[in-house]
Amino acid sequence: MTNVTNTKELKVVLVGCGGMANAWMTNAQATPGIKLVGLVDINRAAAEAMAAKYNLPATVVYNTQEEAIKATGADACFDVTIPAAHDKVVLTALRNGCHVLGEKPMSDSMSKASEMVKVAKAAGKLYAVTQNYRYNAEITSLAKFLRGGGVGEIEELHADFYIGAHFGGFRDEMDYVLILDMAIHTFDASRFLSNADPVVVYCKAFNPKHSWYKGAASSVAIFEFSNGIVFSYRGSWCAEGLGTSWNSKWRIIGSEGTATWDGAQELKAQTRKPDGKKGFTSEMEDKTIPVTPIEHGGHAGVMRDFLAALNGGPRPQTHCEDNIKSLAMVHAAVKSAETGQRVEVKW
Repeated sequence: MTNVTNTKELKVVLVGCGGMANAWMTNAQATPGIKLVGLVDINRAAAEAMAAKYNLPATVVYNTQEEAIKATGADACFDVTIPAAHDKVVLTALRNGCHVLGEKPMSDSMSKASEMVKVAKAAGKLYAVTQNYRYNAEITSLAKFLRGGGVGEIEELHADFYIGAHFGGFRDEMDYVLILDMAIHTFDASRFLSNADPVVVYCKAFNPKHSWYKGAASSVAIFEFSNGIVFSYRGSWCAEGLGTSWNSKWRIIGSEGTATWDGAQELKAQTRKPDGKKGFTSEMEDKTIPVTPIEHGGHAGVMRDFLAALNGGPRPQTHCEDNIKSLAMVHAAVKSAETGQRVEVKW
């Protein structure tokens, strides 16, 4: 993660003032160098309420995104709208000279996402996505351990996600709610941990009888990655009891041993003991996975990397040209679920 120092103040218009925007508002106001100059929502009253809640003057509320950008001379837009609106918000920002930090997933379709990436590159603007689950001390430390050969050459990754989530609202009506709205976090983590790219997927998505969702709330997917790595995902958003972490529960198997992460603070690893006794199973030894604390996790970390990049630092790890690969996993999984066939992951 990048420390933000000697930054030029970034004037930001935030678009979308629903419940999710609270995390954005809190972290933006706590990040030196970010100044919220505009709030926009299709429901003006929501933007007015957000301004009042965070002690901003009523004058920061605008009727449209374009009006807000032009009136404030904004440098960037934060897109906190629903997935179906992301392309409109991002393209409006880019075409009006703004950088963008947007909520995940990038879009509800690959064609829209590809256009967003294309326009960002042509405009010479930074567009990054808040894949905030990467900004976690345990997953960052686990990735470092694995890339250092902690369990040898990685060959398998397995993740379980089970939470009975009663959201209400638009999620209850989505066709593939788990895959489209949540699985991207785990899919993105699989890329981060394996340091490999997805190639093909087979996915079975279904809706259990007890589900309170309209669409498929449960899914099982098998991805094949570059270098022959296999990643399996099992998940449900209507599994009551004994829930996993929101980060999923992980097992990574390599040529020399295995590492596990409970999605919270428990990291474990075992590898073959050098010159160990030979038997039905290999003699193993425990390995320590050192955890390096992160000063700013989640949204705070993403925002700081975004701001640092605009002040001469490296591109955030979640910039659009990389993050579209995680989105591609989502849409390939949906296509596989719809067709019952293995599907190539393309971006």
